[in-house]
Amino acid sequence: MADAFALADELGPAKVIHVCEPSLGLKAVLVVDNVARGPSIGGLRMAPDVSVQECARLARAMTLKNAAAGLPHGGGKSVLYGDPRLPRDKKEPLIRAFAHALRNEQDYIFGPDMGTDESCMAWVKDEIGRSVGLPAALGGIPLDEIGATGWGLAHCAEVAVAYCDLRLEGARVAIQGFGAVGRHAARFLAARGAVLVAASDSRGTIADGRGLDVAELIRLKQAGRALCDHAAGEKLERDAVIDAECDIWIPAARPDVIREANVRHLRTKLVLQGANIPFTPGAEKMLAQRGVLVVPDFIANAGGVICAAMEYRGATQPAAFAAIEEKVRANTAAVLDEVKARGVLPREAALVLATKRVTQAMGYRRFSIL
Repeated sequence: MADAFALADELGPAKVIHVCEPSLGLKAVLVVDNVARGPSIGGLRMAPDVSVQECARLARAMTLKNAAAGLPHGGGKSVLYGDPRLPRDKKEPLIRAFAHALRNEQDYIFGPDMGTDESCMAWVKDEIGRSVGLPAALGGIPLDEIGATGWGLAHCAEVAVAYCDLRLEGARVAIQGFGAVGRHAARFLAARGAVLVAASDSRGTIADGRGLDVAELIRLKQAGRALCDHAAGEKLERDAVIDAECDIWIPAARPDVIREANVRHLRTKLVLQGANIPFTPGAEKMLAQRGVLVVPDFIANAGGVICAAMEYRGATQPAAFAAIEEKVRANTAAVLDEVKARGVLPREAALVLATKRVTQAMGYRRFSIL
C-alpha cells in the first residue's frame, strides 16, 4: 500500500484495496483514484508482474482520460497477479472471486484491459452486475473486438499529422504490441492510406519498408500464431520495433517501454500513445527536444473508455464510434494548439486540460475525493 500512497496528491488515490484468497491463489489490487466526476471506470489488467504502483499510475491515467474525454466518470484500475494465458477453468474462478470480493465497491466499474477480454467482463457481470466491454450477446459493445481504441487512434492521427508536416496517406507506421489496440489501429490507419512497416508481439518483430499485409497479420494473430510466422518481411527480435524507421510510432503494450536509456533508438516524427503510461516523463522530454511530437496516452487512446461509458448508458455502437471521433479529434486539436501557442510539452498541456476538469468537479462534491 505504501507504493500507492507515495503517489498521493490532491487528486487521490481515494481508495486502495488488496484482495487475497490463498486457496485460489488469488492476489489482486484495486485502486480508485478519484470519483469527483462519477463512479470510476477502468480496466482489469492481468499479468504476473503487475504491482500496486503500476495500478495506481494506471488509475490516475484513467482519471485524466475520463476527464479529458468529458465523461461522467472518475478513474480506477484493478490488477490481478497471474498468467493471462491460463486455461478458462483456472482463469475464470480467479476473476469471479476478485469481482465477488469487490461486489460492494460501487465506486468502480470493471472493464477489459491487457490480459482480460469480453468473456472476462461477462463473468464479472454475472457475479456483480457491474462491468463494461461485454459481449454483444449480453447487449454490450465488445470494444476490443470492434477496435474502439484503435478507431480513436486513427482519428488522433488524422488531426496530429498536420502539426508535424506529415500526410497520413503514405505515412510509415510502426506498432509495438499487435493486440486488441495495435491490430485495430493498424487496420484503421491502413484504410486511410498509411503503410505498416513494422509490428511486434511478445515473440518478435516483423518489418518491411515496402509495407506489410495488415489483414494477413491480423489473421495470424486471430489464429494464435506469431507475427513472425508471416511469410514476408524481415524477422527480428521483439524490441527491434523500437529501431524501426517510420513516421508514426505507436506503443500499444506495457508501461514504460520507452525510457531514457532506449529513447534514442526511436526514429520517428510522431508518437501516438496507444498504451497507458508507455513512456517515462524523461523520455518524453528528450523526444520533444528532438522535435518529435508525442500525443499523450489519455488523449490518444481514450476511444476504449469512451465506448465503455457509452455502453454503460445503453448507447449503440454507431453512437459510440461517433462520440469517439468527436471527442478524440477535439481533444487532440485542443492539446496540440496549446503546444504550438505556448511551446509546452504535449503532456503538460493535456494535464492542464484534464486536471482543470477534475478539480472543477471536486468543487461540487461534499468531500473533495470520496
